[in-house]
Amino acid sequence: MRKYLFLLIAVLALVPAVAMAKEKTQAKISFTEKSHNFGTVKEEGGPVSYEFQFVNDGDGNLIVYEATAQCGCTKPEYPKNPVAPGKKGVIKVTYNPIGRPGPFEKTVTVKTNAKGGKSRLKISGNVMPKAK
Repeated sequence: MRKYLFLLIAVLALVPAVAMAKEKTQAKISFTEKSHNFGTVKEEGGPVSYEFQFVNDGDGNLIVYEATAQCGCTKPEYPKNPVAPGKKGVIKVTYNPIGRPGPFEKTVTVKTNAKGGKSRLKISGNVMPKAK
């Protein structure tokens, strides 16, 4: 009986250590800013871009699975390789104002392996129409 009791105590003492060893590392994405206003842009001026900078504040590699815009006028670009802990990265968002006079506000959804999984970035501004 004492052998079984000793064995049970030994197993229970090891459970927390094993659980901590199996704990996964986790990436964490932290953006410097999540929105950008271009102000007034000229329609004939062509596409405008902004780079949203981020850092991986976690202890595991950050993987950006995809970045999608709500329409074809907005094109996001994202890192294809993992971002190591402590390293920086960029999500570049380009907006094409041609044929879109007036105010705009667009959202880009960034999907990652970080806690929470999704981040939303916003761009806005006002397109000054071409002179007729």
